[in-house]
Amino acid sequence: MPFTILIVDDHPSFRASARVVLESEGFDVVGEAADGASALQECCRLKPQVVLLDVQLPDIDGFDVCERITKHNGAPDVIMTSSRDSSDFGPLVSTSGACGFVPKAELSGERVQELLSL
Repeated sequence: MPFTILIVDDHPSFRASARVVLESEGFDVVGEAADGASALQECCRLKPQVVLLDVQLPDIDGFDVCERITKHNGAPDVIMTSSRDSSDFGPLVSTSGACGFVPKAELSGERVQELLSL
């Protein structure tokens, strides 16, 4: 059974390309959100197993969104993403509750699967 995933990013073109990549590699993309508030609502509504979450969102910082999502029992796994390198964020990824980080240019189902297996 494939993992269900919610894609959160303010760029429609990235959401569309991430959907194609992840669906072609066996993930079931159940929804998309363009900002932090929508991400929180869609997590409650869709109950995805995984959230691919952009670090920089127009309303709420992605790290704050991650903390809000992961603080509950049974919360989805969150994978942070950005066009910037993870070293630009220091310890923020590991302290946010995310299970990992993948640069947007390196997004693949395999990379997501690796982070979920850690």
